[in-house]
Amino acid sequence: MSAAARPPEGGAPLPRGGRRASRQEGGPVEHLIAADTGGTFTDLVVHDTRSGATRFGKTLTTYGNLVVGAMKGLAATGVAAADAMVFTHGTTHVINSLIQREGGRSALLTTRGFRDVLEIGRGNRADPFDLHYRRDPPLIPRDLRFEIDERIDARGQVLVALDTAGLEALAGQLRAADVEAVAISFLHAWRNPAHEQQAQRILRALLPGVFVSCGSELTREMMEYERTATVAANAYVGARMSGYIEAFETELADRGFAGRFHLMGSSGGVMSAAAALTRPVSLVESGPVAGCAGAAAYAARLGIDRMIAFDMGGTTAKCALIEDAGFEVVSTYYVNGYERGFPIRTPVLDIVEVGAGGGSIAWLDAHGRMRLGPRSAGSEPGPIAFGRGGVEPTVTDANVVLGRVGAGSFMDGALPLDERAAAAGIDRRLARPLGYAGAAGIDRVAQGILDLACVAMANAIKEITIERGRDVREFSLFAFGGGGPIFAGELARGLGIGEVVIPPHPGMFSSFGMLLAPMRHDVDHSFMRPLSDESMEAARTCFAEMAGQGREALARDLGDASVSLRHEADMSYVGQSHTVRVALAPTMSALECGQAFERAYRTRYGHLNEAARIQLSVLRVVCEVRLPQPALGADPIDGGDAAGPGSREVHFASAEGRISTPVLRRTTLAPGVRIEGPAIIEEYSSTTIVAPGESVVVGELGELRLRIAPAQREARP
Repeated sequence: MSAAARPPEGGAPLPRGGRRASRQEGGPVEHLIAADTGGTFTDLVVHDTRSGATRFGKTLTTYGNLVVGAMKGLAATGVAAADAMVFTHGTTHVINSLIQREGGRSALLTTRGFRDVLEIGRGNRADPFDLHYRRDPPLIPRDLRFEIDERIDARGQVLVALDTAGLEALAGQLRAADVEAVAISFLHAWRNPAHEQQAQRILRALLPGVFVSCGSELTREMMEYERTATVAANAYVGARMSGYIEAFETELADRGFAGRFHLMGSSGGVMSAAAALTRPVSLVESGPVAGCAGAAAYAARLGIDRMIAFDMGGTTAKCALIEDAGFEVVSTYYVNGYERGFPIRTPVLDIVEVGAGGGSIAWLDAHGRMRLGPRSAGSEPGPIAFGRGGVEPTVTDANVVLGRVGAGSFMDGALPLDERAAAAGIDRRLARPLGYAGAAGIDRVAQGILDLACVAMANAIKEITIERGRDVREFSLFAFGGGGPIFAGELARGLGIGEVVIPPHPGMFSSFGMLLAPMRHDVDHSFMRPLSDESMEAARTCFAEMAGQGREALARDLGDASVSLRHEADMSYVGQSHTVRVALAPTMSALECGQAFERAYRTRYGHLNEAARIQLSVLRVVCEVRLPQPALGADPIDGGDAAGPGSREVHFASAEGRISTPVLRRTTLAPGVRIEGPAIIEEYSSTTIVAPGESVVVGELGELRLRIAPAQREARP
């Protein structure tokens, strides 16, 4: 994937402690390592900054101890942790803990009178036509929500001092309740955090070993419900996540690692372990966003202005927009969806996720209709074809049965797939109950499973494009993940997209993307002023203060490093509660700021309200430090026979049946090679499907450029 290491000019200084001699070469080795723990697979990439060589390891995720899976992946590369200067980790641990309600026993401390903020929420009914509608219950039950006397007004003035004596008595109740974490959320602490910080210091002293988090260290924005929900979530996952991060650090230290340990944040940048221990909720989409960071790097190098990053893994499929080699980060993320979930205020890359991965289970509902997901077979037991005890047919099983994924070539044969068992499972669970018989019936039902997956993924892509005011046909589709290249061509045809780009090692791409991400720290603050020359001057002063805070936070982790800054504002018309994010220049006038807002607003909503005044709601400074990272380049060609295993009978939906299809090995395809479909291109981590009538060209970076002829594009968005 990379030909040479990019020199770390202007980036963070390299650590001096974590350099070890290579047992193979006898000299100093500086490796960059990244591990992505997903719902089905744990992927690991190792990059040698001296030679430019990149190695990969892929193992099934070990749910009992997630660290074990990462270490197995590292062992598969033949590189020791002691040889690394940076180890970056992305994990689904946080989001899984929140969705599955497997966090620590937590308590909430609030201003007197605000005990039920979590219960009341916004008071809206997000799904008005569901007569049985219920929101998910709060993470913290009412008997573990406590009030304390204190009050600060909206200007930040203290009205009632914090009742420290009552707080000390409350500590005894919390100890007796055997809580593992405490969340603190006081009214107007976004304006003046003094009482929250004081309560945090007292409780940490009185409750050793208990994770204590206050809302003002997570966000300095208004909106009491969102702030309270955020700190409740942070505390809920904090106790368990602290143990997870510390166990990971201990395992690495025991293996001789002395470099920097980073975690992939949800904003598209990495963060130090110390920062992650303070705000673990920032890791809520830790794994999925890394691939988007990598996609942005490819977009910049390939000169693609509009790109859809599409990642299909073993459990879910995700997509995000890449425009001008950048991606949008939103401030609010809804755990388990907007309709029934709860919000957290933390920077999260604007990503849409659906339960349509390789392990998604196909099933029949009470009316005999075939449905797909959201349940997944995961890695335990996994799809039927894995031979690990799975009995429910999945998307992977359908691909194996239809010949789209080779039974003996998956992961270079390290995980052989049982095609007969997969076919028998589809026949028993789906085909016969639906009235289909024989091999043709099994093929038809298997194709139906793939069709359902395509519909779900196409809808997600439409949500991130058409519903955001973009024409999907103007974008290239950048497909990665183990399943992305399998479905990319079919998705592109249905959406009217003319080009698909598939990077090298797509099934490992999210872990590789972590090596391309900068270290990032966001600082935000509520502003709430109408747009004017005076408010812009005040905003510049506020921006300068926030930039200083961001530099200070990064300096604690990296020392003296070159920090790049971006200024942004959440803006709206006066009276609106929803905002759009606008990039600002430090010297921008009020007129120029208003014009930037109108461009963003028109793109999102298609119209303007020229009679209304514009206001600045939230100011934000994004602080980034570029880290040592690999350069993008084509892998060396192994010189083998491009024909691979020859050919096999493959079922194509567009051909309405099976046709003999050549099977090629990607490692033998040099830049410039052109292939006409139908064809199957196999590699260690994924398979690319080239349907009849399509063509693919190998690009300069080793990427596959799949072309969809205009006559084949079915969409009329």
